[in-house]
Amino acid sequence: MKISKILVILFLGLFVFTSCEDGKKKAEEEKERLERQEAERAAGLQAEEERMEWEANSIAAKTMEDDSLSSLSSALQNAELAQTFTEEEGPYTIFAPTNEAFEKVDRATLDTLMKTENREKLSDVLKYHVVEDEITAEELSERIDEGNGEYSITTLSGASLNALKSGDDILLKDENGNTSKIIKTNIEASNGVIHQIDGVMMRKKS
Repeated sequence: MKISKILVILFLGLFVFTSCEDGKKKAEEEKERLERQEAERAAGLQAEEERMEWEANSIAAKTMEDDSLSSLSSALQNAELAQTFTEEEGPYTIFAPTNEAFEKVDRATLDTLMKTENREKLSDVLKYHVVEDEITAEELSERIDEGNGEYSITTLSGASLNALKSGDDILLKDENGNTSKIIKTNIEASNGVIHQIDGVMMRKKS
């Protein structure tokens, strides 16, 4: 009888001990789960902050905040390229026509390009000003020298531009033989670099 009581007491003791251990284990697991959730939430918030900062310094954002590039900014939005140059990593080099450069374009031609039904044509014109690579003014100058005075650049449109020098200036020649001068260089963006130019370049009509 005494042995039975002892066994019962030992069994109850073991049960209580096991229950306590299970309770501790569950509490620890819950603590770890909450800590993981908090770490994931913090990491998510940090990633979102970094993304917002990155987009705030993107090529599209830089053109939007520069008053001298407001015409280009409007064109990028009309061509539905603003989002591309906000979110895409690139890197890109954009030869950005200033407002004065757009004013040199025939008004009728410009108005036609800005129409919704001509979005693809406008996109093609704008992509003719973009290179899928980050090229600083110094690197461009070196490549011109290495090419004996001329360097061919393949643009995002698939067509080419030729870069050359005139004294200390770097010029870009389009397929029609028209030249534009780089007037402001190395505007850094999170997804590339911007060089302002004084003309709008056009591909040769097929």
